Amino acid sequence: MEQNNKVKEMISEVFNEISDGIKSGSFKSKVKIGLTTLGSEHGVCEMVHAAEMAKEKYGDFDIVLIGSKVESELEQVIVETPEDGHKKMVELLESGYLNGCVTQHFDFPIGVSTVGKVVTPGKGKDMILATTTGTTSTNRVEGMTINAISGIAAAKAIGIKKPKIGILNIEGARKVEKILTELKEGGYEIEFSDSLRADGGVVMRGNDLLAGTPDVMICDSLTGNLLIKVFASFTTGGNYETIGAGYGPGIGENYDKLVNIVSRASGAPLICEALRYCAKCAENNVLTIAKNEFEKANKAGLKEIIAKNTKEKKKEESDEEIKMPPKKVVTYAIAGIDILELDDACRALWKAGIYSESGMGCTGPIVLVGEDESDAAVEVLKKAGYK
Repeated sequence: MEQNNKVKEMISEVFNEISDGIKSGSFKSKVKIGLTTLGSEHGVCEMVHAAEMAKEKYGDFDIVLIGSKVESELEQVIVETPEDGHKKMVELLESGYLNGCVTQHFDFPIGVSTVGKVVTPGKGKDMILATTTGTTSTNRVEGMTINAISGIAAAKAIGIKKPKIGILNIEGARKVEKILTELKEGGYEIEFSDSLRADGGVVMRGNDLLAGTPDVMICDSLTGNLLIKVFASFTTGGNYETIGAGYGPGIGENYDKLVNIVSRASGAPLICEALRYCAKCAENNVLTIAKNEFEKANKAGLKEIIAKNTKEKKKEESDEEIKMPPKKVVTYAIAGIDILELDDACRALWKAGIYSESGMGCTGPIVLVGEDESDAAVEVLKKAGYK
């Protein structure tokens, strides 16, 4: 009798805690994350193993297997093919039965791309990689700029309140830097990281990739796709991905389904972390965060700033109209001009009577002018929109 009373007291305490939690808003039901198991290069068993690893390791979210019937205590939804798995996944997401899903090779619409999460080998630090699959925009600079907003949203969803961003030193980086700087001046809250190299700056080098200098590394999807594969499998030879959390959730300005992507080559350890990443994104409503971030960025003039900085400059009527000034010794380097605009920037200086040459420094493209004309050259380039 005494033992029964103790049991009743324990049950009563549990229900009281749940009731208090609901009233205070501190109690949250577990999110439910799907995992499609068909299509992996490592087989269904690898996918199931990943799900069971995640359940045992974390246990704070539920997992639903979508695929062929297997021996597992996890909830299962039976389908015959990978295509059927995607159809069922979308159906379960749209109905609200699933809060998110991890899958392979999903077709996102233009404007949506995935935000990955890697573990950097230099310091073992988590770093958001924006983005890794999909096409944010057919214009490289516009796409990378929007990727920054998506990356910030994903970082906030995993608990980084003020994520610092870096821009990978690839084609278009300087133009993206200019746009994001203007966006910040327009009122959008954005924190820039500083390269660990001696000359600093928001444009990140390979060293910064390895060390995880920024919280969010901005790049185009193709570069991000290559990087995430290297980060995921550099210890295994490439055919089995173990490190990181996969390509991440597809994020776009108005996208409404939480779908996280992994590779067909992803192994159980990585898929386990991908499930956790998806669960964190679901718990903290990453798609709502993204929507709010885009609203704030648009209010600060995102679309107008992008349009101004990505429209093609009018070409001069003929090359003969701009005569190259007499040659002189040029030792002053002006950085921060995108490689695609390097020749046009030089011609703008020639038009102003300043002799210049294009070159490549250790941090990227440069324009070389004489020391005595450095200040005037910078002003000309600023007025022409190259700086």
